[in-house]
Amino acid sequence: MATVTASHLVSTVCQVNSHGADTKAANLICMKNQAAITHNGLRFLNMLDRLQMRTNAKAVARQAVKQENPRPWGKIICGKGLNLVFVGAECGPWSKTGGLGDVLGGLPPAMAANGHRVMTVSPRYDQYMDAWDTSVLVEVKVGDKIETARFFHCYKRGVDRVFVDHPMFLEKVWGKTGSKIYGPNAGVDYKDNQLRFSLLCQAALEAPKVLNLNSNRYFSGPYGEDVIFIANDWHTGLLPCYLKSMYQSRGIYMNAKVAFCIHNIAYQGRFPFSDFSVLNLPDRFKSSFDFFDGYETIDAAHAGILESDKVLTVSPYYAQELISGEDKGVELDNIIRKTGITGIVNGMDVQEWNPATDQHINVQYDASTVMDVKPILKESLQAEMGLHCDRNVPVVGFIGRLEEQKGSDVLAEAIPRFIGENCQIVILGTGKKAMEEQIENLQTQYPDKARGIANFNVPLAHKIIAGSDFILIPSRFEPCGLIQLHAMRYGTVPIVASTGGLVDTVKEGFTGFQMGAFNVE
Repeated sequence: MATVTASHLVSTVCQVNSHGADTKAANLICMKNQAAITHNGLRFLNMLDRLQMRTNAKAVARQAVKQENPRPWGKIICGKGLNLVFVGAECGPWSKTGGLGDVLGGLPPAMAANGHRVMTVSPRYDQYMDAWDTSVLVEVKVGDKIETARFFHCYKRGVDRVFVDHPMFLEKVWGKTGSKIYGPNAGVDYKDNQLRFSLLCQAALEAPKVLNLNSNRYFSGPYGEDVIFIANDWHTGLLPCYLKSMYQSRGIYMNAKVAFCIHNIAYQGRFPFSDFSVLNLPDRFKSSFDFFDGYETIDAAHAGILESDKVLTVSPYYAQELISGEDKGVELDNIIRKTGITGIVNGMDVQEWNPATDQHINVQYDASTVMDVKPILKESLQAEMGLHCDRNVPVVGFIGRLEEQKGSDVLAEAIPRFIGENCQIVILGTGKKAMEEQIENLQTQYPDKARGIANFNVPLAHKIIAGSDFILIPSRFEPCGLIQLHAMRYGTVPIVASTGGLVDTVKEGFTGFQMGAFNVE
């Protein structure tokens, strides 16, 4: 690894991903970095003050221009939009283990801004302080029991956020046991997950009909039956089946459609075939679930793909990979070829990930100040991590789940190969226990060069994105990925595996680097 920082690419990356960059950015590329005057990793405040004043002055100038030339930002045309209901097991920031939660957190507000009426439905895993009890209850059959579910609601950024309240969600996760969303430990599922998500799907189908929501100034009352359900991953694979068997068979939701979105084909919701009986579906749906992987099983993703009106995934290149063969399609390639699939590249939440307004970093910046600010943010990150503060030492960051898909094992094997160079590495993530212990031991092995933090820490994630020169994404497969998008918006250069949405989003030598072949070298 060459001993250079990312400054020669920073300005290009930041300009591509920022809005309103002025012509000063071109001049700033040629400016020489002034010598760092630091004390225990902290720069004198006068430099910070000058940078902050410049940033504030630019904001005032932009506001003045906006007042002189008003533009119809986010104008909504009533009556022209669709009724969209996103259903998922995660919804950030309330619940999130990865990209699924991010998408359900960030995409619905963007759709609402385009004039659609938008609802999300996800489980209530915790006592969410901003979500209020609607006092609306529904009864659904789960297994051989009638269960009562309650709806909680809040209205944020133009979206009706609906949470399904039931002990199978609240008591199993944060509410009482402190466990995880899908199982008590990473890689271990709850034995009744098929029942938990059966309840979610049935409750989601009831929500548009029974909830009288009036928070939106443009829309009021129930969503009604003319809706499009966007079902996300295997946890919602039952939704199109219940829609057809429980509603459309009785003349309800006759105009409703379902789009099934695959965020990660590796997770399919496979259960013993004997569990089909607890799903309370007619026998004619057995063929949609039937899957043979050496054992006779049911596959929820398999059913979701076959029974939905449209199949989507999160990037065009990943869509090609899914139909390329059994390996990439994880044994569902044949049915995806049969139904067809459309890849739409993921976006990111540009309000949360905006270096000009980010409250998690010490100094905000944009394309015109990035060359001055990023070295300061690097030194701040180094100081917080207990590393030697030196703006000329390249800092490499990694943020992600600690599991084989994300290439965490390959990263761990590669670190001894490049740690001898003049560089530092900071790793943040949670996942498999053995991998968490492995990264936490980095400080012991390389006290002056590496830090590993095995917990979920949003402020630190923002600081790593802003303060690093490079972000590593060594995934074995990556449907889309969001970290590289965050990095590019913050002027940090992504170094990525050449797979899935990383191919669609990172342009070699322009906004980052492709690794090519997947190996330690």
